[in-house]
Amino acid sequence: MVLAHLAGIKIFATGGLGGVHRGGQVSMDISADLTELGRTPVTVISSGCKSFLDISRTLEYLETQGVGVGTFADGRDGSVEFPAFWTRDSGIRSPTIISDEREAAAITYAQSTLGLSSGLLFANPIPARFSVTKSQMDAIMAQAVLDAETSCSAGSDVTPFILARIRELTGGQSVIANRALVEANVVRGTKVACELAKLQTSPAASHKGKSSASINNTLFTARKPFRDETASTESFLPNSLKVEEQQADVFVAGSLAIDLACDFIPTRRGESKSPELQTSNPAKITQGLGGVGQNVASAIQYLGTTVQLCSVVGDDAAGKTAKSMLMAKGLSSSAVVEKSSCRTAQYVAVNDARKDLVLAMADMAALEGKHSEMHTVWKPHLNRHMPKWLVVDANWDFCTLKEWFKYGREAKVRIAFEPVSVAKARRLFTPAVSDDFELGILPDHGLSLATPNSAELESMHTAAHEAGFFDRDDWWQIIDALGLPSFGSTDKFMSMTDRQIVALGIPQQSVKLLPFIPTVLTKLGEGGVLMTQVMKPGDDRLTSRKHSQYLLSRADIDHPTIGGVYMRLFRPAEIVPEEDVVSVNGAGDTFLGIVIAGLTKENPKSLIELIDIAQQGSVMTLKSKEAVSPEIGKLKGLL
Repeated sequence: MVLAHLAGIKIFATGGLGGVHRGGQVSMDISADLTELGRTPVTVISSGCKSFLDISRTLEYLETQGVGVGTFADGRDGSVEFPAFWTRDSGIRSPTIISDEREAAAITYAQSTLGLSSGLLFANPIPARFSVTKSQMDAIMAQAVLDAETSCSAGSDVTPFILARIRELTGGQSVIANRALVEANVVRGTKVACELAKLQTSPAASHKGKSSASINNTLFTARKPFRDETASTESFLPNSLKVEEQQADVFVAGSLAIDLACDFIPTRRGESKSPELQTSNPAKITQGLGGVGQNVASAIQYLGTTVQLCSVVGDDAAGKTAKSMLMAKGLSSSAVVEKSSCRTAQYVAVNDARKDLVLAMADMAALEGKHSEMHTVWKPHLNRHMPKWLVVDANWDFCTLKEWFKYGREAKVRIAFEPVSVAKARRLFTPAVSDDFELGILPDHGLSLATPNSAELESMHTAAHEAGFFDRDDWWQIIDALGLPSFGSTDKFMSMTDRQIVALGIPQQSVKLLPFIPTVLTKLGEGGVLMTQVMKPGDDRLTSRKHSQYLLSRADIDHPTIGGVYMRLFRPAEIVPEEDVVSVNGAGDTFLGIVIAGLTKENPKSLIELIDIAQQGSVMTLKSKEAVSPEIGKLKGLL
């Protein structure tokens, strides 16, 4: 407030205000901003003060300090209550009601003409759709205050403890509400400032002979009732804050991490291109925003498709950095939950001189364990947006993975699975612990698409075999229905791919996973991408001469849901010279993001066309220092 006043800023929009703490009449624990507002002539617009404070005594103290207090009507008639931050009502009547921004500006202007040194407080209630009910908030607050007392928190430690406890008790809902009220206050403050500027430049403002009473009569005429305009305030917000209110076509549930890339630098000619183990090595180390989920979401966003990232970060410096960097990229952080009980995910990649991955260390524990936010934050977001696609990466633990699949199926969205790593790829085929977590099979499959690399594909296949998924009767029924040849399949696979790919078992493994995942896109690095897909009856490819060489099998003509199997090897769009490769870590995530962005279009191109475009984007990322190259935005027109 002091700095705003010194800079000549009249309107100061913020989230909330401090206040008199409960028992403040004994402890004298009173926030310093109340005293400052009593001696600094600025108008503060906030959502009141938090309800764990003594709101009644706070208003009395502000009156003692000579601070005028009012609350915006916000579409309500009659008397209104002073808001209590997360909730619109506090049970305490507001001293004054302000009808709209024009009246707020007039009060501010009138006070400035009187030469008073005290400020004004205009309370702007949180938008109704984000407000927590007073009864709910009272119960949560009582528990948080009780926990603070039993924890022996005192002095300046009380407020941080209570805020953290409220965040936990609301399952992160208080964070979403907090962001919404800050945005609403910024919008309201901007409008008040605009109205004030009009008054300051009006003829009445420069008429020296006119009394303050006549000026006030001029200012308060022709008032219009104020309506809640929060639904139409996006034009006032920066892009990073608009995303939350947009309808998201894609949800990405996965990791958000701080990435460190360590690229080995040989110091002598002829030296090995790989770093030496059990000692330090010279390297170029760069830091950036990463995480598989974030990478995929960024790729989708660069291509102009609206996307919502759902993830977890710790309540630590790395988490705050990650969220700030995320918003700077134009991605919403409304579904990124901060938890004090975990560390923000970090990923350290050690690459050789060719930029190929030698070893990686990943601390993704933030996504492990049970998350109450699934029910309080992510599921409500999913149901509200009803996206076309849900992308889930395997950094989640088994139970959370299956919950994502379950709620995705309930919302009737198509689901893509990114296996992430050899170890985590196995999680998909962990034996179900309940019927609710049963992995669906054609035609009632839960997953539509998976994008493993060859090692992850083998891991998924092995896990499915060990867990008995290939012994299920319904799996055998689908395999039989695919119409696969009973002999000569190896020769068929080699004619459609190549000898090395068949020797690794890649076509065979992908076919065996088709009953659970009807489209498998296996990333083969310099070998390209192998597409293995179940076709539906009536698919044009079944009767096309152009596609006949890629038809692995045909189902019975009268089968209701299966037409056959399509297998095609796509060679790389470009072989990138070793010296041009900057990083390989985000190429696969870029590929998946482009494919999904293309599939969400109103009239999407075929997957065959999208794979070619996605490979071009992967090449751009290989040449970029970013985890996902912003240059892929140039491919938007091809989608």
